[in-house]
Amino acid sequence: MPADDETDVVAVVASGPPLAEAVQRAWDEGRAILPINPAFTGAEITTLLERLRPTVVTGAHPGDGSVYPGGLPAPTGTAAIVVTSGTEGTPKGVELTRPGMEVMGRGYSNGLDAGPADRWLACLPLHHVASLGALARSYVTGVPCTVHDGFDLERVARSPLDEGTTIVSLVPTAMSRLLDAGAPLREFRWVITGGAPCPPALRARAEGEGVHVVDAYGLSETWGGFALDGVPIAGAEVRLAGDAEILVRGAMVMRGYRLDPIRSADAIDADGWFHTGDIGAVDAAGRVAVVDRLKDLVITGGVNVSPAEVEVVLGHHPDVDDVCVVGVPDDEWGEVVVAFVVPRAGARTPSIEELRAFGRAQLSGPKLPRAAHAVDAIPRTMSGKALRRVLRETITTEDVLRKTP
Repeated sequence: MPADDETDVVAVVASGPPLAEAVQRAWDEGRAILPINPAFTGAEITTLLERLRPTVVTGAHPGDGSVYPGGLPAPTGTAAIVVTSGTEGTPKGVELTRPGMEVMGRGYSNGLDAGPADRWLACLPLHHVASLGALARSYVTGVPCTVHDGFDLERVARSPLDEGTTIVSLVPTAMSRLLDAGAPLREFRWVITGGAPCPPALRARAEGEGVHVVDAYGLSETWGGFALDGVPIAGAEVRLAGDAEILVRGAMVMRGYRLDPIRSADAIDADGWFHTGDIGAVDAAGRVAVVDRLKDLVITGGVNVSPAEVEVVLGHHPDVDDVCVVGVPDDEWGEVVVAFVVPRAGARTPSIEELRAFGRAQLSGPKLPRAAHAVDAIPRTMSGKALRRVLRETITTEDVLRKTP
C-alpha cells in the first residue's frame, strides 16, 4: 500500500482504445501509468518489469491487475512512466508528472489555438509520448481525442470526415506514406510532425498540397513537444549550452529516470536544465532548430533504437566476434539500422537474414538491422568506444537498399 506521498505504478500491457481507457482510469484514480507495448517480446517485457518495478501489472480491463512482487510506488504527482532506450542499451523509464502534463497540455494546445471545435487524433502507439501526449492534452483541456489501435493509412485519411478529427500527430514516415496514397491531409486543421526531424522537401511537398504542417520538437523526457515550429510553448525555457547542446527547463521536464539516480543526474543539472543531447541553433526571434544529435540513438520511422542494445543481442551470434550498429540516412524511414560485423576466426559472416532471425526473439521489428556489412575490425577510440561516424561514412543509402530483406 503506497504511503500518503506515494502512488501506485500501474503497468498496462495493451494498445489502442483499451489502453487509452486504462490511462484515463489511472489518472482519475491518481495513479501513474506505465504503458507496455504488447508487441514486445516476452524477454523485452520481463526486462522492463524487472528494471522499472511497477506495483501492479494488468491488461486493459479494470479488476484484472495483479501485484508485482518487489514493486515500488512512485512519488505522488507522477502521471506516466514512458519507456525509452538510451545508448547504454538498457531501457529507461521516464517519470513524467501531473504538473508537467498541465503545462504541456495547455501550452501546446494554446500554441495551436486548439478549442472546443477541435478533436485530436492519436493514430500512433500510445506507448510513445506523441500519442500519449495527445491523450494528456485532451485530459487537461477537455478537447476530445480519438484513439486508433495502430496506424491504418486508410482510416487516418478518412478520419476528418468520418470521425471529425482536426489535429493529428504523425512521424515524417507516416506523413510521407499518406501523401503517396493521395490522402487529403489538408482536411486536418493541423498536421503535427515529430519523432524525427521532418525533411524540408517533405514539408514543402505537404504544404504544396495545402496541408497545414507544424513541426514539434521535444523528447519523451519533456512530455513530447516543447517547441512548435521552433517556438517554445508557454512554460518552457530554452537555451544553448557552450557546445550548442539544446537545454530546456520547465514543469514539462521529467522528474528523472525511474530508479536510476545516476542517469537522472547526468540528464538534469543542478539548475534544473535538461540536457537533450541535441545540437541546435536559436535565431534572433528565439526559435530553436535542431542541427544534429550528440547521442547515438538511431531514429527509424519515429522509433528510437539503441545501437548498444542491438549490439548486445547480435554479439551473441555464434559466428560474430564483434559488431557495431549505426543509423544510415534514409528518405522513407529517416534512418535505417545497419550492422557492421566482424566474423569469428574461421567462420563465415552471417547473412542479414540470419542476423535478423537470430535477433527476432529479443528485439522488436524496428530494432532489427536492415543491412549487414563484413569488416575486418571495428574502429575504436583508445578507451574502446566504437567510432560509429567512421563506419557510417563508409556506406550509402544505396548500399542499404540493395541489401534490405
